Amino acid sequence: MTEPRGATALSATAFRSNMLDSHGLTILGLGFVLGLRHALDADHIVAVSTVLAERPTFRASGVVGLFWGLGHTLMLLLVGGCVLALHVSIPESLAAVFELLVGIMLIGLGLGLARRLYREGWHLHPHEHGGRQHVHLHRHTVDQDHIHAHWFLEARRPLLIGMAHGLAGSAALLLIVVSAAGTFGQGIGYILVFGVGSIIGMIAVGAVISLPFVLSLSIGRGALVAVQGFASLGSIGLGLLVIWRIGLGEPGF
Repeated sequence: MTEPRGATALSATAFRSNMLDSHGLTILGLGFVLGLRHALDADHIVAVSTVLAERPTFRASGVVGLFWGLGHTLMLLLVGGCVLALHVSIPESLAAVFELLVGIMLIGLGLGLARRLYREGWHLHPHEHGGRQHVHLHRHTVDQDHIHAHWFLEARRPLLIGMAHGLAGSAALLLIVVSAAGTFGQGIGYILVFGVGSIIGMIAVGAVISLPFVLSLSIGRGALVAVQGFASLGSIGLGLLVIWRIGLGEPGF
């Protein structure tokens, strides 16, 4: 049975008025601010760093931040919509599994970057100048000075990483949504605004993260590889820390 047109218009008006009251605006404003802050979480920064380490350009940082945020928001909407519609909650045990998957992902990202550096053949190479021995980074593979700009082909990677982070963060976020939002519409609106805040925040964070990679590339490939190595170790280290904390029954990050 179809709903009368007048009833549909009335429902839409009621939805808008409900979303635009003072309480609704406060909830949306809180969601946006928390979304901006959410981009600064350590696991988010480290994961995005490993991606940007392979594409050290400011353009790449914007694309990675955008698609990370889109993936993050899509997953939150999917899980949040189900939770709000079905009036269920995410068990702590399942939330721990989501966080465990993020820890494993961080280790995988770090190992992937390390494998790339190894395949490029970088190693410490000693030599002498004027009777004094020096050590510097060196490789025997063919150098590629240009950075590929076809980022639309690489968008799926930050998108999937963002989705994994959205899944891991859904339990904590939905506790706030359920307790603060009065209706399903307010809850979805909160998640959307939270997602917009996280996208803007990650684009800004990505630009800052790209600075050491871009600057090191301008110094030389050896300097870039050193910074990439730190990014790889940081990702592996944080992934192990997340898994260790979950094993102790503490929050992963």
